[in-house]
Amino acid sequence: MLVSQDMLALTSQSFPVRAAIVAGCIIGGGGQYGTLDFGIHSGVATADVNAAFVPNGSLSIACTPGVTLNMQIDGGQHYTTVRRMIRGGGAQSVSYRLYRSSTTTAANEITVGQTVAISAGNGNNILLPIYGVAQLTGNSPAGGYSDRLTVTLSW
Repeated sequence: MLVSQDMLALTSQSFPVRAAIVAGCIIGGGGQYGTLDFGIHSGVATADVNAAFVPNGSLSIACTPGVTLNMQIDGGQHYTTVRRMIRGGGAQSVSYRLYRSSTTTAANEITVGQTVAISAGNGNNILLPIYGVAQLTGNSPAGGYSDRLTVTLSW
């Protein structure tokens, strides 16, 4: 039997396979990123008190290798010429400054709205480098002092 050329079946064919990897970051965990807690001190203490940012246990930040992650921190709710924690109604305050490393020098200070590049290491488990120093003046009335900062991450 003769088979015509039109009846031959094609038994193999190639097709393209593609993917695109885009540069970016994933921030997971929801809620607030964490806390900066200066602890409990006497109202007559005169000292600079250090604190390090403690991330929320569910906070996770990961970026594509090679991406530059940037952070900006606003002035908080009570900024004047310096960031301030306010007691109760706001008549009393404790000033504080933020730094990008535990070396709390003027060169490492994070000013309001300043863009700070964050080391992404291998791209996984990125930590926010936020350190604070509160200036206790020795005449602070008893009570809880607080502020709320907004951190903006970009890449």
